[in-house]
Amino acid sequence: MDMDRLITAIMEKQNPTALGLDTRLEYVPQALREKFNEKGNSFESCARIIFNYNQLLIDALCDIVPCVKVQLAYYEMYSYAGIKAFYDTCAYAKASGMYVIADGKRNDIGATAEAYSAAYLGRTGLSGGSLDGAFACDCLTINGYLGSDGILPFKNNCSQYNKTAFVLVKTSNPSSGELQDLILEDGRRVYEAMADMVQQWGEGNIGAYGYSNIGAVVGATYKEQAARLREKYKNMFFLIPGYGAQGAGCEDIEVCFDSRGLGGIVNNSRGLLCAYKKPEYSNLEPEEAARREAERMREDIVSCLKRHNKWACGGMGVQNA
Repeated sequence: MDMDRLITAIMEKQNPTALGLDTRLEYVPQALREKFNEKGNSFESCARIIFNYNQLLIDALCDIVPCVKVQLAYYEMYSYAGIKAFYDTCAYAKASGMYVIADGKRNDIGATAEAYSAAYLGRTGLSGGSLDGAFACDCLTINGYLGSDGILPFKNNCSQYNKTAFVLVKTSNPSSGELQDLILEDGRRVYEAMADMVQQWGEGNIGAYGYSNIGAVVGATYKEQAARLREKYKNMFFLIPGYGAQGAGCEDIEVCFDSRGLGGIVNNSRGLLCAYKKPEYSNLEPEEAARREAERMREDIVSCLKRHNKWACGGMGVQNA
């Protein structure tokens, strides 16, 4: 069970957080943009700058942060060169021992869903008949709103190739309630109906820590809804956006965790990418500023979980499903 591998990494590093590499060119310090710019004003130059900055951050954080979440949109915008930077970033993070989440929010009907799933979770048939993985990803974020036939290819590849997926359930953006909070005829909210489906998709693939290989994206910006989801869905692991730049703090996210301090991983993108801009880190190199901020974030979250008697890391036992 690949979710077990993520949870084990969290336990080993005593850190339930992810480095979000939503790397825009303007997030890279000017000095580094000048240093890494070898091809002038081009997609290739931008992609090289972004990848080199990603490398610096991965090198600085891989021993204390268990996971990296790479947002595809920030690479697609730089054309073919950006896709190569995405590929190289995933491979570099994987080689550095980090758990790699491709944040693509993919889905479509039938054969198209199969193609997306093959690219990020499965294998692609090559001309010689052999198979290979297109990207060095452990996990993919997906959109479940096409229903079960769009999810099945991802679910199958997760099982076959020991991968994981996080399905959008209650997202962190301000307008998420326009759809996700609508009330259905049976009294459930739309996001609750989606969570019920995610639970069904994960049945039969429960790992040693009690969590399935199909998890949910649950925004920290909606504490009440997150608390309800955690209470109801004991086997569902959460990918938790919204901490930091989007406004959520540690008291908002603690409801996402179980009594052992398990059940979720908290993403932070701009807070780490742009840590060097904070006055308290102004005398540090960008990668050192990111490390200091990652350490501060870890302490903030873990201390909060301890205050709520939710941190047993180090003594967390395996749970038989």
